[in-house]
Amino acid sequence: MKITMTLLMLLVLLLSNAYPQDYTRWALPEGAVARLGKGIIRGVQYSPDGSRLAVRSSIGIWLYDTTTYREVVLLGGHTNQILCVSFSPDGKTVASAGLDETVRLWDAVTGEQKRTFAGDKYKIHSVAFSPDGKTLAGGSKDNRVLLWDTETWEQKRELTGHTGWVYNVVFSPAGETLAVESEPGSLQLWDTETWERKGKLIRHADWAARIAFSPDGKTLAVTSMDGPDERVELWDIETGQQKWELTGHTHWVSRAVFSPDGKTVASASWDQTVRLWDTETWEHKGTLTGHTHWVENVGFSPDGQTLASGSNDGTVRLWDTETWEHKGTLTGHPSWISSVAYSPDGTTIASGSGYYDATVRLWDAATGELKGKLTGQTGGVLSVAYSPDGTTLAGGGWEPRINEVGANEIGIVRLWDIVTGEVKGEFIGHTWRVNALAYSPDGTTLASGSGDKTVRLWDTVTGELKRKLTGHRFDVKSVAYSPDGTMLASVSSEGTIRLWDAVAGTHIDTFTGDWCVTFIPDSRLLATGKRTGFVLLWDTVTGESKEPFGGSKKAFASAAFSPDGMTLATAGGETVRLWEVETGEPKGVFTGHTELVESIVFSPDGTTLASGSRDGTVLLWKITD
Repeated sequence: MKITMTLLMLLVLLLSNAYPQDYTRWALPEGAVARLGKGIIRGVQYSPDGSRLAVRSSIGIWLYDTTTYREVVLLGGHTNQILCVSFSPDGKTVASAGLDETVRLWDAVTGEQKRTFAGDKYKIHSVAFSPDGKTLAGGSKDNRVLLWDTETWEQKRELTGHTGWVYNVVFSPAGETLAVESEPGSLQLWDTETWERKGKLIRHADWAARIAFSPDGKTLAVTSMDGPDERVELWDIETGQQKWELTGHTHWVSRAVFSPDGKTVASASWDQTVRLWDTETWEHKGTLTGHTHWVENVGFSPDGQTLASGSNDGTVRLWDTETWEHKGTLTGHPSWISSVAYSPDGTTIASGSGYYDATVRLWDAATGELKGKLTGQTGGVLSVAYSPDGTTLAGGGWEPRINEVGANEIGIVRLWDIVTGEVKGEFIGHTWRVNALAYSPDGTTLASGSGDKTVRLWDTVTGELKRKLTGHRFDVKSVAYSPDGTMLASVSSEGTIRLWDAVAGTHIDTFTGDWCVTFIPDSRLLATGKRTGFVLLWDTVTGESKEPFGGSKKAFASAAFSPDGMTLATAGGETVRLWEVETGEPKGVFTGHTELVESIVFSPDGTTLASGSRDGTVLLWKITD
């Protein structure tokens, strides 16, 4: 029976990932037509009855049905990172708080937003329902704990006297105690009947911790990220003394939780593992491996039969707690999106994950379905570019190898065959990360810009290095060929754009610019973004600049001209803006990403704009006249 159920679970999970899901169009911001990816995983939590698994991501809270492990609803509405989630004891309500300075209450079944508390006083970092469901506690950045009556939703009390930001609030299982963790490393215990302080645990720590009660309420498990802190602390609630330390992880321990029967502690770590501990002997009894990046969070199902672990590799892995075997994986949560590119025929969007899972994903531009993955990189993919004929995708980034100057990483460009997904070549030579790529219009040359201050031109047929362009004093952030193929532009964080003869490799001119660079389709104008939030347009013939426009107050990380050259799109902070090229007048604003937008690109027909963000998603925006 056990084998049959495991096979059924795997079949369900495989089927759920095999077909396009409507979730690509759930809770979209105004102007967006689809969302690719579900956002970076921040935490996992089961509902009290075990029927739902909540995956807190960088763009919302995904609720999965634990029978099928399919997505059932997305709680979307926060405009910045979500910091915490809590289910009410009856499982009907979800509370969340985020960096947008709001606390939101959701219907856990319909996904409807029921109530919002907003303003400076709601800088909440943690929320928790009391076991009887009558109180919601919220720990605030201003050193307080706010308590709400869940019948009236009126604030009924404040707990003060904490030494710094309140990062965690947790009720004991019986509800008689509220544990409050605040900066720097202070743990205070409050009596929930009198709301008097009844104890304090003295920790020798400087950073905020994550805390969890044992099922009997007598022990508190504490983890933190204090420099080389690789342990789980166990504290006796009655005596206020630390009674044990669990050591063995080789990197920070991000979370530790007790199993419902209290016999096991599971700890998640940045060493990419989950370790299991026996609570009678406190001995290590096993290690769960398989994640390819740090494990951010773990949670037991209420029946104790499943452990869920969420990682920055973009997956939630499910473990059978009887055999501790892996029994399924929830996918669709790419990490930080560093670059996006449309295929020349407009049917596919490629996205590169720069800092976490080192994967290039290929998405169907019409349905939002994940069509495939290109792997082989062991570092990160910071830039992606299609060859003009659409048969090859280039990915630029880095790998952890000792380079020729003794540093511990090399810059690398990898080429994939789009049809087979196989690696067909590598360009190695940069001594630091490859930040930017651009194919020449005829496809015979690939330009790569690197943190080693150079631009290299590669022969795409022979794989040989054709030229190395030098002159920049700092890292090269962006490169672009003129559409007529005669010029190449490179921009560096030193604040200059260098214009090169694309054939001879000679320097033509130098302009001001320090973040991104792109040519207008007729090659006449060059656009660059400034850290000051302005856009500069340069005439490539005369070297003169048009009047700057913009003023977003945030540096423009990416810019793109529409195919007809009439519209310029810019990405600054979490916002994408559209501008009339001739007049510099604003044409539109797209908001909806919760973290910095790294890359934007128009579809070949100009009807859609794709934006890739550090929130782990690509949003597709409809362009209207």
